[in-house]
Amino acid sequence: MLDVSAAVAEADGGTAWVVALSNVCAWLAGLFSRQAQDDVWGDNPDAKVSGVLATTAETSKVDGGYRVTGRWYYNSGSWHADWAGLGIPLTDESGEVVDQGMALVPRTDLGFEDTWFVAGMRSSGSNCLIADDVFVPEHRVMSVPPAIGGQYAVEHPEEDLFRAALVPVLTLVLAGPQLGLGRKALQLVKEKAARKPISYTTYAAQSDSVAFQLQLAEAAMRIDSAHLHVYRAADDIDSAAANGNYPDVQERARVRADTGWAVDNITRAIDLLLSAHGAGSFAEVNPLQRIWRDSAVAARHAIVLPAVNYEVYGKALLGRDDQITPLI
Repeated sequence: MLDVSAAVAEADGGTAWVVALSNVCAWLAGLFSRQAQDDVWGDNPDAKVSGVLATTAETSKVDGGYRVTGRWYYNSGSWHADWAGLGIPLTDESGEVVDQGMALVPRTDLGFEDTWFVAGMRSSGSNCLIADDVFVPEHRVMSVPPAIGGQYAVEHPEEDLFRAALVPVLTLVLAGPQLGLGRKALQLVKEKAARKPISYTTYAAQSDSVAFQLQLAEAAMRIDSAHLHVYRAADDIDSAAANGNYPDVQERARVRADTGWAVDNITRAIDLLLSAHGAGSFAEVNPLQRIWRDSAVAARHAIVLPAVNYEVYGKALLGRDDQITPLI
């Protein structure tokens, strides 16, 4: 998933974001019951899934399932999705919230509002999906807390990937587009360096400048650092799944920190590259400004925020009982 979304991001960050989210939401749907999976892919093996974890909805328990009303913003890939995995509160017969769940809902049951008017990631189509008293059968609902600990609705998955840790996978895939954006920015700045002068200096080519060389080297090292942390985390996730082990809280928290570290380094690298390249970076015809905008918006996704993820990891390292999120 990382390789594919990073490669796509070298062409377009928003498209890569849709690829990453569609892939991981399809993976998430693969953790549901076999019956739910058959609902999604039985008639259409190419069905695409979008998703939002936030429980921005109201539910009522009814015979055979739940009735759901709500709005889910920033639903990336919403223009193209056939199904959506949506966070919902799970209630009992008296209306009390007793659990947090994910519901698989066909796109045809959902309304749509075009709300994605932003500076970057414009092509991600991260709009709002709307449920108005939609019935969701029990078999298309999965409890989230057990899944965070590795207890999925699907029994005896045939592939290692579907034994992988929930939150680490959902978090880490969002670094994939950033890797491609960083690589492309570095390539563009390097390619122009031998022909682009530094205005108001004696340098006829940026590549002759020691200051430029230092900036380029630091950016390249930060991009490398992002790759090293992301692929270490991916190897750890894949190895644990292949061995039938579920990572403990500290290991899972470290993947959140790895993701934040990678995003932080890509963001800083792109800023360095823009400064090294000069004011021309921001011309509308220059792909660097779109890379910068896409990366900056994606870097602010709630589950990849570096400072938040470092706090999660720091608390886990200290064994504290005041964690700020259950999503580890």
